[in-house]
Amino acid sequence: MTRPLALHPDRLFPADPGTRAIARALYEGVKDLPIVSPHGHTDPAWFAYDEPFPNPASLLIVPDHYVFRMLYSQGVPLESLGVPSVDGSPVEQDPRKIWNLFAQHYHLFRGTPSRMWLDWVFAEVFGLDVLLDESTADHYYEVIDAALKTPAFRPRALFERFGIEAIATTEGPLDPLAHHRAIRESGWNGRVVTAYRPDPVVDPETPGFAAKVAKFGEMAGEDVSTYAGYLAAHRFHRARFREAGATSTDHGHPSALTADLSPEDCEALYHRVLAGVGEAGASKQDAELFRAQILTEMAGMSVEDGMVMQLHPAVHRSHNQAVLERFGRDKGGDIPLPGEFVQALKPLLDRYGNDPRLTLILFTLDEDVYSRELAPLAGHYPSLRLGPPWWFHDSPEGMRRFRERATETGGFYNTVGFNDDTRAFLSIPARHDVARRMDCAWLAQLVAEHRLPEDEAHEVARALAYDLVKAAYKL
Repeated sequence: MTRPLALHPDRLFPADPGTRAIARALYEGVKDLPIVSPHGHTDPAWFAYDEPFPNPASLLIVPDHYVFRMLYSQGVPLESLGVPSVDGSPVEQDPRKIWNLFAQHYHLFRGTPSRMWLDWVFAEVFGLDVLLDESTADHYYEVIDAALKTPAFRPRALFERFGIEAIATTEGPLDPLAHHRAIRESGWNGRVVTAYRPDPVVDPETPGFAAKVAKFGEMAGEDVSTYAGYLAAHRFHRARFREAGATSTDHGHPSALTADLSPEDCEALYHRVLAGVGEAGASKQDAELFRAQILTEMAGMSVEDGMVMQLHPAVHRSHNQAVLERFGRDKGGDIPLPGEFVQALKPLLDRYGNDPRLTLILFTLDEDVYSRELAPLAGHYPSLRLGPPWWFHDSPEGMRRFRERATETGGFYNTVGFNDDTRAFLSIPARHDVARRMDCAWLAQLVAEHRLPEDEAHEVARALAYDLVKAAYKL
């Protein structure tokens, strides 16, 4: 027997009727504002060539580590979900089989943000009105598959339907940015920009680091055998990314450590890490120190060229070695680590923290540092802003905890609104809707407790949904 799928209009709003009414009024003022998505991992090729998405499984399951990590945790093999292998081993190719397996296990997502996002996509994007389970799997597949074959469900049409004003993808420094060039040359007026993620040529523990640095210098026409040439190559590539619309850089370091070494020490350290990390070259401490130094160098370049800087630290990426070896990176095995910012950022802040030309947006997966470190730092330094709850905390509860712990010291205006940070294109409006509802619920509580006038709450709701992100990311 099928069960209905219906999205309650008051979902995520307070249970108290009076407070709920305030939240409804606040939400009504922001729910239809354009979406600004300043940081994420959607594929620019979608928007460059506007080709139909192949099938429901390849769109909604195979690339989404939020989905397949949950199934894997319950013993569902990744190869049965069609996740591509890097070792050449075979994986399931039949999209309907993949979809049916997903549907059989859809109950695993009860109570999770993934379930909320997926139900929104099913109901709002595809018009489905029954709950997904094993008995409705074929119906779901056929409805979604038929829709994806129509012009209304091509990437550009969905971009416009979702009310996206701007979206930023994220590319590495060796990317030729051909897809972004194709978007610009196509005449389409959708705003899709890139962001500079230099990690492959900044982290000496990246496989093939020296070869990547050599290619990095070759593309820039710079001699990267010297530290000065290496920094000049960064300036070249940053300018190249700005030409493709980039307004931001992004750094995914193991920690927030920064350094401010002398030119002589920088040169010596650079040559050590180019020789490799291990017995014959640099130590792991050298690798960490090099990453730390480059964060400070990137801050200085941001002062020069105006690019906004984002720091996403403290994740043990690809914790599951067997999954890494068979399926590669970004396969759901990334685990949060403790974070420390006060001492780690001090060298960078001593040099650039008081310069209003720098905007450094800080993210964390360690919620303990919200009230102890991040809010006090952002509530003082003019260069610092707090990014929204990230990754594992991109959830209603995570958003509530963030507002509770960060607002009292950092306020609302030292935050940067919401960004979805996703590969799952169709979930973008769902994620923004959750953020807008949760912010309105939090503001409604402040109004109900007579801590904030309702007219000011409406102004803050708009700022959190739209104004702050545009200002912070210069979009």
